[in-house]
Amino acid sequence: MFGVNKSAKNSTELAHRWHGRVDDHVIALAWSPDGGTLAAATVSGPIGLFDAANGALTRTLPGHGFGTSAVSWHPESKLLASGGQDGHLKIWDVDTGGLFFALPGGAPWVERVAWDQAGELLATSAGKKLRLWNREGRLVRDYPDHASTVADIAWAPKGRQLASACYGCIALWDPDRSEPVRRFEWKGSQLVLAWSPDAKHLATGDQDSTVHFWIVKSGKDLQMSGYPTKVREIAWDQTGRYLATGGGTTPCVWDCSGKGPADTTPFQLEAHSKPVTALKYQQTGPLLASAGTDGRLIVWHPDKVKKPLAQVRIDSGLSQISWSPDDRSIALGTESGRVAVYEAPPRKR
Repeated sequence: MFGVNKSAKNSTELAHRWHGRVDDHVIALAWSPDGGTLAAATVSGPIGLFDAANGALTRTLPGHGFGTSAVSWHPESKLLASGGQDGHLKIWDVDTGGLFFALPGGAPWVERVAWDQAGELLATSAGKKLRLWNREGRLVRDYPDHASTVADIAWAPKGRQLASACYGCIALWDPDRSEPVRRFEWKGSQLVLAWSPDAKHLATGDQDSTVHFWIVKSGKDLQMSGYPTKVREIAWDQTGRYLATGGGTTPCVWDCSGKGPADTTPFQLEAHSKPVTALKYQQTGPLLASAGTDGRLIVWHPDKVKKPLAQVRIDSGLSQISWSPDDRSIALGTESGRVAVYEAPPRKR
């Protein structure tokens, strides 16, 4: 079941630590900040909590009726927030499995949930609604409705600004104000949103098979086109220099240093035989992981070597990946409900 892609002669097999299973397609996968627990949410609703050391399924949370869509760990690792197709935000006690709160998102489904870095505020998006909550379950801010469905939300790595993306616009919000503090307008449908770690840039993957890129300070923007499919996969490296993008079978890595990626050609990482479904950089290291419907998890050191550093292939399409907080392990979730953890490979020098 586990093996190496034999066509990549210079890569090694990722060392397997453990594997487990949930009952359905893994739609969200996240390590607790202390690295002790791995949460795997399913499209049918239940959320499996695995002991990250040995893979034991320690608890299954009921999740959401009609399906869970997103999870977010509180920085203290004792609370897990989730959103789903029952229209509610739920906050769980992971030690007991108890439900602290079930709060209305403002629409029939809650698509995104995100704790801020301090763990003081929790953002939710549901339809056109963007709301802020505190950890006691009190509604702190109910922002004016967006013009269209909120596709994604993300807290800035520095400060307290929250970004939201919908058709034609990225808006930046302050918890103390009802109106956006800034808007970046562009006629197009954005699917995913990501801040650079230094908070200097914002990038979106888009419905029209493009990637859009903004310099936050000036508002200047540019667009990268030519992708075979819509772009749902984007990831920044920890320096903010490199932006990895999916949108097909070949991940591309753009160098955003200096004047940015305008009029440049990205690194193209060729190894997947089917579309890429997830891209993640390490928190503090230079390694990039890619996953695809071909069942391959591949680790790259793209600014050094354009060939796979290490990889593994399993018998199901991959849907999610997540690096551990210490960057020593990487987890995958599959379309069939498999959850597995592998050791990170050593870096190429």
